[in-house]
Amino acid sequence: MSGHPEPAETPGRRLDLDPDTVERDLVKLVLTVVELLRQLMERQALRRVDGGDLSEDQEERIGLTLMLLDDRMTELRDRYGLRPEDLNLDLGPLGPLLPRE
Repeated sequence: MSGHPEPAETPGRRLDLDPDTVERDLVKLVLTVVELLRQLMERQALRRVDGGDLSEDQEERIGLTLMLLDDRMTELRDRYGLRPEDLNLDLGPLGPLLPRE
């Protein structure tokens, strides 16, 4: 005996190491980070458009880029059976990571 108590195994604390679950969870985490960055970029672009800082060509390119990124995010969520709300991590007392739209 090592003198250390054995940790109690509780269903909520067990790791599920099923390869499909691990892959889906990793994709979910990566997509959450990408979605957070996408929303931040979108807000920044809107501020720049509202401020008149961009040419029409720049506005067009930014809009197209954000639309393509949103489409790709939708494709990846669909492939892994994720909904947009699945990407919103609960930060406990701080609330959700992503603003609810």
